[in-house]
Amino acid sequence: MTMSEFDDERLVAIPPAELSPEAKRGIIEAFVLREGTDYGEREPSLDDKVAQVERQLAEGSAVVIFNTESETIEILTQQQIRDFRDRFRDSEQ
Repeated sequence: MTMSEFDDERLVAIPPAELSPEAKRGIIEAFVLREGTDYGEREPSLDDKVAQVERQLAEGSAVVIFNTESETIEILTQQQIRDFRDRFRDSEQ
């Protein structure tokens, strides 16, 4: 799924290139600081986590999303987006 295929009116994809470096960093930091992942013995630094998410955004495996219902910004994986759409579609039937 590419951003051009992203057509849900509740979820608006924001291309990372359209964000200022400061805004992008703030969104990514908020995401990695609340993610709750157990990294085992060695916890990566905040900069390492931010770099990893930046790579995921650049390759398209994660997307910055503005939710028009909650008026929040989130980073979602492509799988999370598909799951959201499936749940919404099921609730409409």
